[in-house]
Amino acid sequence: MQLHKHFTRQEFACKCGCGFNTVDAELLGVLINLRTHFKSAVIINSGARCKKHNASVSRSEHSKHISGQAADVKVAGIHENDVADYLESEYPQEYGIIRYTGRTHIDVRANAYRYDHRKK
Repeated sequence: MQLHKHFTRQEFACKCGCGFNTVDAELLGVLINLRTHFKSAVIINSGARCKKHNASVSRSEHSKHISGQAADVKVAGIHENDVADYLESEYPQEYGIIRYTGRTHIDVRANAYRYDHRKK
């Protein structure tokens, strides 16, 4: 199912294959903004997660992935530092932005949260 001309619901589906594929409208808006800004494809590494799959890949029982409010993304041809820098400048007072090696986590929590989880 097409959510937007650049995103399908399947891109956000839980990686365990259970079929859970919810995506928050606000998150989708942020990702559309990201694609528009960089004029490049946004690749969803991890979107929605069912509770069982989340427990196998995350220590957080309250992960925003469980409610479809988070995605781990890459932007084709753009370094992850540039992606995180843009998101932090665009949304300075809100959202969770976590830097990983090779990807960026974005979630649409109300308050600003920043963390650098890159391998040193």
